[in-house]
Amino acid sequence: MFSIRSKFFLTSLLCASLCATAAGAGPKIHVIVFGKWANVAWSTDAGDKPVTLKIRALIVDGRIREYAIGPPHEVTERLFVVRRAFRVNDSLPEDSAVQWRWQRGGWLLVDRLTGHISPINLPEFDSFFSASSWYRDYVAYCGVSDDGKKTYAIVAQIGRRKPALKKQLSDALPENGGADSACGTPLWQRGPIRVSFEVAEAPKQTFEIRGHVVDMVSDADDEDEGDK
Repeated sequence: MFSIRSKFFLTSLLCASLCATAAGAGPKIHVIVFGKWANVAWSTDAGDKPVTLKIRALIVDGRIREYAIGPPHEVTERLFVVRRAFRVNDSLPEDSAVQWRWQRGGWLLVDRLTGHISPINLPEFDSFFSASSWYRDYVAYCGVSDDGKKTYAIVAQIGRRKPALKKQLSDALPENGGADSACGTPLWQRGPIRVSFEVAEAPKQTFEIRGHVVDMVSDADDEDEGDK
């Protein structure tokens, strides 16, 4: 028979052992890797001739979580972003078998510490027409209105709902424009942080980013910087 003192001692010892085990276990380490590149056919709803799209699996802890295209952008040592690709069921009601079709999607935010993957909400982003350019936690692209009649210069920041910049550039998309044709890929520069947009038959427009504030840079400002 154990005495009350012996039972108390054994209970305390067991609790201490469990606490030490829990403390020593530490947070789970997630393994995040990309699979091998593969070529798939990609076509638009307009019935254009399919083109080759290079995709690869995004694998977390040995399981395929998403498919991605293009290189990732490292935001911090913990976070990176990558463009998503996915398959959609393109079957008609009378089709006897499922017909899958690859599509380009938006951007994903991946957390190496938690293994969490989440979509990034980018206003006016068009998965066909918008070409993205990342710098730090900012992304610049030409957004397209819902009716397809207006093109905007947009700078968005991860974690913020409203874009840091949204300015109309054009009243229409380029005629017979293909993928990523809303405008040229925006160009970034540092010191000070600036981003430039160019649209067909329109002058280049450059904007300076200061935290959450965006100022338009004139040609005179560019000349003053060059004189310094």
